[in-house]
Amino acid sequence: MIVRMLCLLAFALIFNSCHGQQTAKTEKEDTTPRTFEMVPVPSMITEPGERAKYLVEHYWDKFDFTDTAYVHMPEVTEQAVSNYIDLMKYVTPEVASSSIKGMMHKAEADSTVFTHMAGLYEKYLYDPNSPMRDESLYIYVLESILSAPVFDEVNKIRPAHLLELALKNRVGEPAADFTYTLADGKTGTLYGVKAPYVLLFFYNPDCHACKEITGQIAGWPLLDKMQADKTLKILAVYPDEDQEAWKKHIPDVPASWINAYDQSISLKNDEIYDLKAIPTIYLLDKDKKVILKDITFNQLAEFLQMQTN
Repeated sequence: MIVRMLCLLAFALIFNSCHGQQTAKTEKEDTTPRTFEMVPVPSMITEPGERAKYLVEHYWDKFDFTDTAYVHMPEVTEQAVSNYIDLMKYVTPEVASSSIKGMMHKAEADSTVFTHMAGLYEKYLYDPNSPMRDESLYIYVLESILSAPVFDEVNKIRPAHLLELALKNRVGEPAADFTYTLADGKTGTLYGVKAPYVLLFFYNPDCHACKEITGQIAGWPLLDKMQADKTLKILAVYPDEDQEAWKKHIPDVPASWINAYDQSISLKNDEIYDLKAIPTIYLLDKDKKVILKDITFNQLAEFLQMQTN
């Protein structure tokens, strides 16, 4: 009996010892510091464009997309995504598309990681307040989401809608025409505005940011000159339904602008334009092709300054 008890005790000690070693090993693995490891560019690649291309194409080679711990480590994962997006300015759209879609395909290894990455891209590339906002890059992300088997059809409804909006009025394509109404009841169309450049400004009269940008545009001498010599016209459009609020603030808009509202509210209800945030600015050429889409005042100023230098 004593011998049996000693054997059982010895077995228990051995089991606990092994179990303790396994637990310690697991805990050690779970607490191992995680970092983002960059892939070095081969020294034989010396041309800057080719180096950027290689880095973008191999950026995620050493990242473990099955490790869900990264979801809770923004200092690693989010910073890596931010730096990755910043690199895109140095490569062609074809390289950017291939790289982003390849990265999202790797992320399909774990649905939690995939969802997290999709959310980070939305934050940086789609959010109106993001300084890195880039609709063209986000289109590649949305296309990846819609083709991914890790999302069911219900979870693809919103990305499909965002993609539909993003594909409207793209740079280089004709802007969608619409009818606007003036304070005196007269109507006109976007395509009826004749000028080498048309600045399309969607705004809300009670919007603080709209007032700020209105002041910047109205106070810029270059735009005054371009309006005076008829090389640019500004069409300011209120897309919502509160006409009384719009009429109340008519004096706040420069008289040199075409200040109008959308009586049919089709701009908003039919989503003819992606007005995810107000104000929204487009710059169109004489044929109403989109030159700049959903831009800041600084981006507008930089472009027009270059055209007039």
